[in-house]
Amino acid sequence: MVGTEDGMIHTCSLKYNRNYVRSVQGHHMPVYRIHYNYFNNSIYASCSGDWRVKIWEDGRDEPLFMFELGSPVGDVKWAPYSSTVFAACTADGRVYVYDLNVNKYRPICVQAVVSKKTKKLTRIDFNSRLPIVVCGDTKGTCHVVKLSPNLRVMCKPPKKAQNVEQQTLQIMKLDKLLSLVRDPPFQTGVVDEKFEDD
Repeated sequence: MVGTEDGMIHTCSLKYNRNYVRSVQGHHMPVYRIHYNYFNNSIYASCSGDWRVKIWEDGRDEPLFMFELGSPVGDVKWAPYSSTVFAACTADGRVYVYDLNVNKYRPICVQAVVSKKTKKLTRIDFNSRLPIVVCGDTKGTCHVVKLSPNLRVMCKPPKKAQNVEQQTLQIMKLDKLLSLVRDPPFQTGVVDEKFEDD
């Protein structure tokens, strides 16, 4: 995946370098980051200078989710411990953490990390072992932010399947969420009873 300054997101192949495999008009300003979900490699997040974070699924022209953060978004990353958690950092010095399983419309945490008058956040990343997020700013400083316990809650297995691994539970959680936002597949000859003419 390649994001461009004009907002396009191109899917490229290492074998065929003459043409793009697929192109989507992802944003209206430069795309700063594209990051794939750790639990489903067909789901990815993109962020841009147009103040938006979008969640995409490979093969779709429209995003599954779109969030406007009120300032250019420098980076977005999926959490390595949860299939539905991602974080983004903005030019006004804030970190936004979303959990789509908890709330599909609003962040579950917004934290001002630096003063927006003197610095802008440009990069963000989750630590794979510790419950922290590291942010970088335009002055070259790294800021470490600890995640609160409610932002790193693990999935509980269902009562009937107590021995299911955390990885499988995370995949199931994301699949359930995606089934709620995906359009149902189009079937020819099927008429919805609500719209059938009398």
